[in-house]
Amino acid sequence: MRRLLTAAAAALLVTTMASGLGSPAAQAAAAPPPDSDFQKVTLNDFPGEPIALAVLPDKRVLHTARKGQVRIHEPSTGRNVLAATIPVYQHDEEGVQGIAVDPDFERNRWVYVYYSPVLNTPLDDPATPTVNEGNAPENGTAADFAPFKGHLQLSRFKLRGNTLDLRSEQKILQVPVDRGICCHVGGKIDFDRHGNLYLSTGDDTNPFASSGYTPIDERPDRNPAFDAQRSSANTNDLRGKLLRITVKPNGSYSIPKGNLFKKGTAKTRPEIYAMGLRNPFRFDVDEKTGVVYLADYSPDANQPNPGRGPAGHGRWMAIDKPANYGWPYCVTPDLPYVDFDFATNTSGQPFNCAAPVNESPNNTGLRTLPPVEKAEVVYSYAASTQFPQLGTGGIGPMGGPAYQYDKRSRSPFKWPVDFAGKPLFYEWTRDYVKAFTLGAGNQVTAIESVLPSIVFDNPMDLEFGPDGALYVLEYGDGYFAENPEAQLARVDYAPRNKTPIVKISATPTVGSAPFPVNFSSAGTTDPDGDALRYAWDFDADGDVDSRAANPTYTYTVNGDYRATLKVTDSTGRSASAEFLLHVGPVAPTVSFVTPTPGQEFAFGDTVTFQVNVVDDVPVNCANVEVSYILGHDQHGHPLSTTSGCTGSITTFVDPGHEGQDNLTAVFVAEYTDPDGQVGSAQVVLNPTD
Repeated sequence: MRRLLTAAAAALLVTTMASGLGSPAAQAAAAPPPDSDFQKVTLNDFPGEPIALAVLPDKRVLHTARKGQVRIHEPSTGRNVLAATIPVYQHDEEGVQGIAVDPDFERNRWVYVYYSPVLNTPLDDPATPTVNEGNAPENGTAADFAPFKGHLQLSRFKLRGNTLDLRSEQKILQVPVDRGICCHVGGKIDFDRHGNLYLSTGDDTNPFASSGYTPIDERPDRNPAFDAQRSSANTNDLRGKLLRITVKPNGSYSIPKGNLFKKGTAKTRPEIYAMGLRNPFRFDVDEKTGVVYLADYSPDANQPNPGRGPAGHGRWMAIDKPANYGWPYCVTPDLPYVDFDFATNTSGQPFNCAAPVNESPNNTGLRTLPPVEKAEVVYSYAASTQFPQLGTGGIGPMGGPAYQYDKRSRSPFKWPVDFAGKPLFYEWTRDYVKAFTLGAGNQVTAIESVLPSIVFDNPMDLEFGPDGALYVLEYGDGYFAENPEAQLARVDYAPRNKTPIVKISATPTVGSAPFPVNFSSAGTTDPDGDALRYAWDFDADGDVDSRAANPTYTYTVNGDYRATLKVTDSTGRSASAEFLLHVGPVAPTVSFVTPTPGQEFAFGDTVTFQVNVVDDVPVNCANVEVSYILGHDQHGHPLSTTSGCTGSITTFVDPGHEGQDNLTAVFVAEYTDPDGQVGSAQVVLNPTD
């Protein structure tokens, strides 16, 4: 079990200067403390499909799962409480996205959530396994596309104890989206020191029919979701933007001074602070300077094409003024895409990044756009000559927080002053965290690895808490599920004393009430040899049920339980672990008979599947859902879904990934039984070509 990871070696976090970073005479900064002075402590080993986190002033941690769950880690007991399940629409990436805490939370108790409300969008009908009615048509008329018009909702809710009161919802802002088709709907929420709220929004555009280049398909019968000019390049649209508003006490909002367009300007939205963004999944507002550290994803082309434009590039911006960052016309002011006619498959001229013009029939905003602003960091798949410390691999940039060192804090976990003021940059596909040193004009003058010997497995969200520790939400290696590596963790600075390492097990694990279970803390240790105290909460009600090291407890009612063991050492440091236990009807066991792991295939093959489900009640094969996901590097794109214990799915590579490396076919089967128990299985196939 992944309960706690400490450094494997006392490797130094060495600051190295990149060619082109600062002056040639610049000296490397003094090395921060070694990795062995830090410790990573697991807070929740079962976070669902993790999306976002927010640390409360009292150090409880809110964290969301895409399917609607909002959980709270409670450090006083070690348990993880389900605060709410928000009903959400789920298709591709949609669901619960960002979460944030009001700057005045201790007085007003507001928590902000960005999510996909259910609405009346068409959904898949399990009775028709060969057709997915939840998929929007790729071609048709406006009437065909209309049922899939929806929105994402920015709202706030009162947190009452450990319950997020859904009845208290104040609906603040809606961002329109085209549903039933992929991609880029995520949104991060943050605040500046003046109380202004920032929200990042994706371009809501399908990238898979553009050969990995810019999606600007203007054909009249084409679903508008294939044209990013209608969103990111549209001054009258909230998608593909960084928005900035001031929320009023009644949940409405006003526009602060200094946004990109003055309020009342025709064909513009005054909420826009920055535009020309594709998938700005993560950002953070510097508490002291107000600068926004934002990262933006790119399309997937591995190589530049003279007829289409540059290869994929990740971007990191230090946004200190309103600006247009160019998508879908330019990566940088001197790196334009090429205008492409999808009706005739012919290339035109490169776009003019100094004076971009949006001539799309799907544009409802200004025709002439602001000039393209340069990002501070731009990198591609291969090693960067300017930023070699970023390495090579996939492109999944994340804009993280700048550490605000507080010398008055007496927290035993606070990070050292060495990281003060340095924004963190983390890479979802490359599994690392870096620290940027900024010079004049917010230019990056040095890049250092942050705790390279501590695991960051597909880091999804980072935030420094009020205790000065770094909180981390990890997605793990997998697709649209709670992966084995997924977790919420805290990274402490602990040079003198470490937190206990907690292990928990239970036997038996299957049975109905009354059900006696023998719990064990075998394997629990303290790195410093301190004496340990045990506190068991078998039913997660917040009360200690036993202080024995290896107790027995009888469950008298069937249900799902998160038995929690909190262990505290003689210095007061504590850690916890949970054991998920289902008492009553067992969850179904799902497995693939065919295909088999590693089975070879060629894209275009029709793969026959057979799913085996074992359950304690009769199995209804109509409730077995099998999805085909195109695996690319360490992420995946769901491309087809069908129902049944047997059937076939034709594998294919969407146009956006043609010619890409590191492609696989992933099949995922999921079954929900009449008792609501869920089982799933996954198998990865290897292409022969």
